[in-house]
Amino acid sequence: MNSNHVTVVAYDSDWPHQFEIERARIASLLNGDCEFSLHHIGSTSVPGLAAKPIIDMLLEAPSLDAIDARRDAFVSSGYEAKGEFGITGRRYFRKTNAAGVRTHHLHAFVRGGEDAVRHLAFRDYLRTHLEEMQTYAALKLTLAQKHPHDMEAYMDGKDAFIKLQEQRTTAWLGGMPGS
Repeated sequence: MNSNHVTVVAYDSDWPHQFEIERARIASLLNGDCEFSLHHIGSTSVPGLAAKPIIDMLLEAPSLDAIDARRDAFVSSGYEAKGEFGITGRRYFRKTNAAGVRTHHLHAFVRGGEDAVRHLAFRDYLRTHLEEMQTYAALKLTLAQKHPHDMEAYMDGKDAFIKLQEQRTTAWLGGMPGS
């Protein structure tokens, strides 16, 4: 599958199970270190939300050095290390299966940092606000149909909606840390 190809599918009730399988793999890479927390994020973590069929995960770590120290373990287990990949303070890894299909994204941040909090809050907001979740699902399906071979246009088309929902999320939380 071309990495620029946009595929959005109906929610799959197996996605949480797929996350749990990968959580166990990652826990073994971290040797059970309790200073790390792994969360299922992104659209596959929101029941009922249409999504690209890629499991997004957020790894909270005590420091970026702690993540960097485990980089080789992630790479040897099939992840491609991409560094910050456009977001300062992030370590980004992605995994592709034997058929060349992307299956997992791992976003690693320092525990409690603004980006980690933002990702978790947005997930929780969509899980508890059905109308916004349904609107987002419809938008994603429309954009995927309109831009099936242009990931950048697909992402750009979601941008205004995501920014609005992040503002609503902040208000819902009563203000996020650091805001």
